Amino acid sequence: MAEDFDDEMDDICCGLKVGQKVPNFTLETYEPVNGQFGEVSLDKLREEGKWTVIVFYPADFTFVCATEFEALAERYEDFRKLGAEVIAISTDTKFVHLAWQRDEKSLANVKYIMGADHTAYVSRLFGVYNEVNGLDFRGTFIISPDATLLNAEINFYNLGRNFDEVLRKLKANTYLAKHDNEACPAKWQQAGDKTLKPSADLVGKVFEALH
Repeated sequence: MAEDFDDEMDDICCGLKVGQKVPNFTLETYEPVNGQFGEVSLDKLREEGKWTVIVFYPADFTFVCATEFEALAERYEDFRKLGAEVIAISTDTKFVHLAWQRDEKSLANVKYIMGADHTAYVSRLFGVYNEVNGLDFRGTFIISPDATLLNAEINFYNLGRNFDEVLRKLKANTYLAKHDNEACPAKWQQAGDKTLKPSADLVGKVFEALH
């Protein structure tokens, strides 16, 4: 097992890159929706045809994290409607996840899975683990149903994320999965907005195509 892990990390080097296939991983979980412990694996989500949104965060019982969890909870059903599962991951154990969700009122409406990466295996896989302090950076990753990493963003500890933008990226990915000859411009928000169709005719004519 250790040798397989070393070989895998040698291939990946400093974390997975956009466009690469994400290898399977399995995590113990705390699941606030039923108050029970469980398990989640990327293989199972892939078999179910789901998109996967992974949200790494530094630690339970911290401060910016509580605001992020509340903001993500407000958008969770929108992610699910797009066929995605959200997994929030830190290096805390499932027991600490339970205690934090139970005690912190900002997490009262959290229903998404809380993954326990106490060995830091998955955190290292995605390149968000800080070897100096044992905490994860604020990494956000979107994985397609065929396990391709399509989006990656990493923030430092003191900057909370905008999950409306993460949701916009997921909407764009689900749209582009069905319209692979198109591209979504910067201000694209949802299906029906103008897209671009790359071709020789579009060169130097982007403004005209969008206005």
